Amino acid sequence: MQEKIIILDFGSQTTQLIARRVRELNTYCEIVPYNKFPENDPSVIGVILSGSPFSVYDEKAFKIDLTTIRHRYPILGICYGAQFMAWINGGSVEPAGTREYGRAHLSYVDSSNPLLKYIATGSQVWMSPGATITALPENFSVIASTQKVECAAYQADGEKLWGVQFHPEVFHSECGTQLLKNFVVDICGSHQDWSAASFIDRTVEELKQQLGNDKVVLGLSGGVDSSVAAVLLNRAIGKNLTCIFVDHGMLRKDEFKSVLRDYECLGLNVIGVDASEEFYKELAGVTDPERKRKIIGKGFIDVFDREAHKLKDVKWLGQGTIYPDCIESLSITGTTIKSHHNVGGLPEKMNLKLCEPLRLLFKDEVRAVGRQLGMPEHLITRHPFPGPGLAVRILGDITPEKVRILQEADHIFIQGLRDHGLYDKVWQAGVILLPVQSVGVMGDERTYERAVALRAVTSTDAMTADWAHLPYDFLAEVSNKIINTVKGVNRVTYDISSKPPATIEWE
Repeated sequence: MQEKIIILDFGSQTTQLIARRVRELNTYCEIVPYNKFPENDPSVIGVILSGSPFSVYDEKAFKIDLTTIRHRYPILGICYGAQFMAWINGGSVEPAGTREYGRAHLSYVDSSNPLLKYIATGSQVWMSPGATITALPENFSVIASTQKVECAAYQADGEKLWGVQFHPEVFHSECGTQLLKNFVVDICGSHQDWSAASFIDRTVEELKQQLGNDKVVLGLSGGVDSSVAAVLLNRAIGKNLTCIFVDHGMLRKDEFKSVLRDYECLGLNVIGVDASEEFYKELAGVTDPERKRKIIGKGFIDVFDREAHKLKDVKWLGQGTIYPDCIESLSITGTTIKSHHNVGGLPEKMNLKLCEPLRLLFKDEVRAVGRQLGMPEHLITRHPFPGPGLAVRILGDITPEKVRILQEADHIFIQGLRDHGLYDKVWQAGVILLPVQSVGVMGDERTYERAVALRAVTSTDAMTADWAHLPYDFLAEVSNKIINTVKGVNRVTYDISSKPPATIEWE
């Protein structure tokens, strides 16, 4: 049985970072909505309560009854989670006003407390309180303070229940990893047996039991997620897996042929389908980004369904869905951030059961699994690429000519990153074709042509991202080459927006 930490999600933007940090401790964890605790799961060894966009006294604040969890498991509340546990036990929580926000330093640490073992006074932490605890319940004790916040951390007397008003999961909290290790390993007793190798062994056995001799069809995209899912399924069921790779006409330059060659080398049974003309026809005149996503999603379903029905006795649909896909597709408040290519549609239309072997993995974990499976490094380190492809990097309507322009510019940028040894230092990169034209001079003639934006970001999980600080000389070289060789472009810009508040893709 795989032991696990349960993270109750109260809607914080950093909930996924908590999970990432716990996984980095070789401990499996799952994020579940704040009100969906798995009551009868014997594998749970501890519980973490996340932060929240609300304060505990807000009318819309998420609230739960902790009586069935308390005393059964060690509990750690982070920010809102800490305030909520103090508040429901009779403490006071008030608006933060001018209290600390951002970097702070611990001015008092009870290093004898098991949560704070090896954490020194003066350690930097990251505070982000919209509210703060102004009075603890009678049976709670302060175990850490900053200069302006007396109760930076507390423990309920005689209980394995802790709260911290800073965020140990973020990079800026220097003691964060140690604090989480103290909780997960020492307090909860994790055996730290979660790894890529253990995941593969367990998942292959589970797939064999789940699928038996059934046949599975899987849609490949060329990306690392679907590729790793395919290799994992292939290891479990071999010839009973058939993969379909659909070219919707908005892949990168020459990608359709190169990806098919890669899959043949992996020994996968792959059917390649060029359906670009169908997609161009459906997308003609469409400018709304969400509508473009939906058209491409539906078109992919239709093409995939048509090809899959040529196969016999298929009962399962395999997909390369990973954790961020599920998290971003629907937030805890029910607000759609953006529709995802992997979520919804196909199973219902095709009357197939869904198989998603990577659903609980983050991107870096998927790559670790790919390496453990012996996949080629260039497939594992390939940058993420949106399911709708270049369609969401062309702002405005889609035409074959715009796709050609973007493919050429994108190829120069990506190849330049490879040639200069920068590709693996960037999480994701691409070119965006802007819906504007600008005046330029080429030779002695005036031009009025298109502008493109280069986009490159650094990240670990795509939940947050910073713009990549690429060398000026490199950017100048790429800009010059695009303008001189890509017919229809006379201006190149560089996007220096981070996520949040921007997103990685422009649409």
